[in-house]
Amino acid sequence: MLLTLGFNNLNSWGAVAATADAPFSVLGLSPAPIFIVVGLVLGQAFFLWTRRRMAEGKVPLIDLSVLGSSRERAAVYAMFIVVALEACVNFTIPLYIQIVQGRTPFDTSIAMMPFNLTVFVTATLVVRLYKRFPPRTIGVVGFILTTVALVWLSFVVTNNWETIPTIAGLIVFGIGQGALVTLVFNVLVTAAPAELAGDVGSLRGTTQNLASAVGTALAGALLVSLLGLSIGRAVVEHPELPPSLVAQVDMDNLNFVSNDDLRAALENTDATPAQVDAAVAINEESRLGTLKLGLLLLAGISALAILPASRLPQYRPHEIPDPSPAAGGE
Repeated sequence: MLLTLGFNNLNSWGAVAATADAPFSVLGLSPAPIFIVVGLVLGQAFFLWTRRRMAEGKVPLIDLSVLGSSRERAAVYAMFIVVALEACVNFTIPLYIQIVQGRTPFDTSIAMMPFNLTVFVTATLVVRLYKRFPPRTIGVVGFILTTVALVWLSFVVTNNWETIPTIAGLIVFGIGQGALVTLVFNVLVTAAPAELAGDVGSLRGTTQNLASAVGTALAGALLVSLLGLSIGRAVVEHPELPPSLVAQVDMDNLNFVSNDDLRAALENTDATPAQVDAAVAINEESRLGTLKLGLLLLAGISALAILPASRLPQYRPHEIPDPSPAAGGE
C-alpha cells in the first residue's frame, strides 16, 4: 500500500519537495518518496520475517521457494518490467490523444484498439510457440520487439495517431507485450510445484499491481518533467514571449493541455494575437518532442529487460524438470 500510494502520487504530491496537493509534508518534503522508502524497508522486513518462519518450520504467508532459482527471479523481473511498460504506454498514449488532441474517450479507445487487440490475440496464441522455442528465446525476442516498436514510435509519431506507421508500431509493441505477459507467468507456474500454485498466483498479483503503479507514476513524472524543461528552454529561445507574459500564464504548471485550452488561458492575459500563436506553437512543439523523448527512454528500459529475459529457462515443455522437492528440483 505504501509503495503504491508513493509511486502513484509522485507527480501530484511532489517527487522531493511537497506541493500544495500533498496531504502533509515532513520538513517540507513530499510524503510520496517517504512512503516509497518506508515501503521498501517494510518489504525487506517482510522477507526477513518470512525466511525466519520457514527456517522454524512454520507456515509463511508466501513460500519464498517460488523465488528459489535464478530462472524464477528472472521471470519476476521480466514480469515487472513488461507490466510497467504496458502501464506507461496505456497512460502516455491516451493522455496525449484525449487531453492534448482533445479527442473524446470513445475516439481514444478506438485509437488504442490495434494495441489492445494485438496484446489479447498474441497472449492467446503465443502458447503455440512453446513446443518450438524455449522461454528464453521467446522472452528475448519479445523484449526486442517492444524495444524496436518504441524506438520506431519515437521517430514516426505525430499529432495524428491514425497514420499507418504509428499503428504499425503499436501493433508490433502489442505482439511483444502479449507474448511476454503470458510467457513469464507460465514460467513461474511450471517452475514451482503444484502445491505452490497459490503462492505463484499471489506473487503474480502483487508484482502486477506494483508494476502498474510504478509504470503509471514513471510515465507521468517523466513526461511532466521533460515537458517543463522543454517549454522552459523554448521560452528562452523565443524573445517574442516576454517574461511578464510567461509569469501571467505560468506555463511550467500547465502540463499537457490542448491548444484550445492554452488559447483560453491566454485570453485572460495581455498577450497579443502574435504572442498567442507563438505560445501555442511552442506548446505544440514541446509536447510532441516530450512524447518522442519519453518513448525513446522507455525503449531504453525495454532494452535493459533483455538481460533478465536471457536468464529464463532454456527447456521446452517435454523437457521441463519436475519442480517438486521429492524429484530433486530447485
